[in-house]
Amino acid sequence: MTELKRRPLPHDFHPPVASFTVTSADIEEGATLKDAQVQAAGNTSPQLRWEGFPPETKSFAVTCYDPDAPTGSGFWHWVLFDIPASVTELPAGAGSGKFEGLPEGAIHARNDYGGKEFGGAAPPPGDGPHRYVFTVYAVDEANLGPDADASPAVVGFNLRFHTIGRAQLIGEYEVPAEG
Repeated sequence: MTELKRRPLPHDFHPPVASFTVTSADIEEGATLKDAQVQAAGNTSPQLRWEGFPPETKSFAVTCYDPDAPTGSGFWHWVLFDIPASVTELPAGAGSGKFEGLPEGAIHARNDYGGKEFGGAAPPPGDGPHRYVFTVYAVDEANLGPDADASPAVVGFNLRFHTIGRAQLIGEYEVPAEG
């Protein structure tokens, strides 16, 4: 196991909450991400579907986080919240491009690329495999509170106190060393 694999996952320090299931036609647990989810290729948000969340859920949030980024604080690729509780699936591309299938009322906060959308995997060449943690949060409020100008840290702070359930799916991606 490389040093990168020992970096904590984003929820290791959060209080325990109910777990539920997230699946994807585009991401397989532990497998290499498809080109569609790579910034230099498709740069398309994946299809996600979830079930088994707590019945008192009032909204959902979806994030994609790379804990292995060489920043000291990881890298947020996607921060989407205030997804209505009636929505249990996002089609591929809902968080990118023309945002087709993005639920009305859902808010994109800026990612660490600076955009308000999904930003695909782009680890530095030769840095080894990075994990991309796609998380769906069941939230106890219809509106989480932050607006679209919030940083991922502010959204994460609010999620820390309003998450009642969590599901995650982890894919990997690496770029070989140049030369």
